[in-house]
Amino acid sequence: MNLIAAVDKNWAIGLNNKLLVSIPEDMKFFRKTTTGKVVVMGRKTLESFPNGLPLKNRVNIVLTSDVNYKVKDAIIVHSMEELLDELKKYNSEDIYVIGGESIYRQMVDLCDVAHITKIDYEYQADSYFPNLDEKEEWEITADSEEQTYFDLEFYFLKYEKKK
Repeated sequence: MNLIAAVDKNWAIGLNNKLLVSIPEDMKFFRKTTTGKVVVMGRKTLESFPNGLPLKNRVNIVLTSDVNYKVKDAIIVHSMEELLDELKKYNSEDIYVIGGESIYRQMVDLCDVAHITKIDYEYQADSYFPNLDEKEEWEITADSEEQTYFDLEFYFLKYEKKK
């Protein structure tokens, strides 16, 4: 399974249920990478999308403890056990965990690839991605040239679990 996220210098991913910054190249990479695949997210992540609607051209799986939660065109699960059962129906390589913080924390050890857009800036934030640089089992296996968006510098990094 894969993780995909944009993080700042401190591995921050959001503030008040919003992304820290919207970088067109990162959005394009996210769309290209996840289209036609399975995306796993929490309820708050889904609700942060335009009109709170699932992403088009993907299987959207939402983990929430709210048993009454319903969303058209999304699969709703209510526990990790239920989520893992649902994920057995798909090829592991086609599954992308897309947030937020609690979902990343619950899923990071089950994943073996992480696509991280690392932004060279420190934002005010209230949600974070697990710091893969501090986890011995993860290593950077690919990185892009420095990218820029106005005055922001960022890199596309691929982390993989050591075999």
